[in-house]
Amino acid sequence: MKIDINKLVINLIEKNNLDEYMNLLTITKKSMEHPEWLGDFSKEDYINLINNNSKIYAWFYCNKMIAVGVIIPARQKDLEKFFSADLNYKEVIDFGPEMVHPDYIGNGLQTIILKYLQRKSKEQNYKYAISTIHPDNIYSIRNFVNNNFEILGNVELKRGPRNVYRKRL
Repeated sequence: MKIDINKLVINLIEKNNLDEYMNLLTITKKSMEHPEWLGDFSKEDYINLINNNSKIYAWFYCNKMIAVGVIIPARQKDLEKFFSADLNYKEVIDFGPEMVHPDYIGNGLQTIILKYLQRKSKEQNYKYAISTIHPDNIYSIRNFVNNNFEILGNVELKRGPRNVYRKRL
């Protein structure tokens, strides 16, 4: 469905409205040929992320959540795993799961999400963004590369293989 991106409203997801996010996650995964690309975070995992200063931003259109993006403060052990041990973990933000409701794909929402997450990360004084993407997810790879993220290598995680991307903010 084509939308007017000027009518998008962005809200921060908190623990009290996490169910709406989880509902979008379920809808999105059911529509995906490869739902493992989004990972297997549980509601409890997201609560822990929120409790540890992660931010979940949601884009609403006509009062319906249609897209989300997550930023997660990096940990030293993450940087070691993601070819970035040379960086100070306090200066690195991890771009976590991003998704778009299947009815709204094709509106450039992932690019909108990426630009917003970069701006919010810079406002919080992060200097680098890092993310992992399944090597077959050409859609996300294209969006990240188009936003000047560079591939650092490939890792094997519990949820499968992932390319590691990084960008100086």
